[in-house]
Parts: sequence; C-alpha cells; structure tokens
Amino acid sequence: MPSFDIVSEVNQVEVRNAVDQTNKEVSTRFDFKGSDARVEQKESVLTLFADDDFKLSQVTDILTGKLTKRGVDIRSLKYGDVEKISGNKVKQAVTVREGVEQELAKKIVRTIKDSKLKLQASIQGDAVRVSGAKRDELQNAIALVKKSIADFPLQYQNFRD
Repeated sequence: MPSFDIVSEVNQVEVRNAVDQTNKEVSTRFDFKGSDARVEQKESVLTLFADDDFKLSQVTDILTGKLTKRGVDIRSLKYGDVEKISGNKVKQAVTVREGVEQELAKKIVRTIKDSKLKLQASIQGDAVRVSGAKRDELQNAIALVKKSIADFPLQYQNFRD
C-alpha cells in the first residue's frame, strides 16, 4: 500500500551558519558601530539583541536574508514579543519551529478526509502519514495540502510504493 509522510524539518546546520554570518555582518557594519546588536542561538531558539527597535528590525532583516540565502524557509520562524532590558536595549526571542504541530496535523487530516479521496491519514508524532491504494490519489493529496496550507513549510518525504 503506497504511503508518504508530511513533515516539517529545518536544517539546523544552515540555521547556525546563518546566525554566524549575521553576527559577522552586524559586527562589521558601520551603522552598528559601538552597538551591542547580536544574535544568540540555544537549541531551536534564536535571541536577537539590539540597542533599540529600529536596530532590532535591521538585525531581523539581516537574519532573514541570510536564512533565505541558505535555503531555510522563514515561515518556520515564530517571533516572540519584543522585551525591554536594561536601559533602552531590547531583545526578541525567535523560535525555529520543527515538526508538524498537533493543530496543524489535525487540520491536514481533516482536509484529506473532507476531500473524499480514498486515503487514510494518521498523525504519527510530529508527522502525518498518508496512505492509499493508488499512487495518483497520493499525488492529488500532496497537491491538495500544498494548496490549502500555505502559511507553514511542509515537506513530503518517505514516499513508498
């Protein structure tokens, strides 16, 4: 019985490289001279530091540019609130989301079941497995999910015949 998995993965090595490139660019740019602007990474949480909101938005722009160049989908980033720390300095936590969240997985399963395709969709941890009798039905399911969910990066892997 053919099947495939719907997953959401981010290459952490590329995220680390983008953070390093961002820090290097911020340290060499003239408009950040004497500034404490930087990006720190702990696990899948990036923390952006800057002197004010304007510089924070510039650091964010640099980071998203570097991530895009390295092939990391920026839709997987979830921005937290901007917090004020000592003086005028600000910081912002950015979470790199991996895995299909429970709500999104339920939405995918519901979309596939409502489409009247002869397929079975099941949630398996942080992935959704779709299986059916015909390969064409599975390809239709991929097209349907791509069309209906555009705000979160999804990959379609492990296609078995």
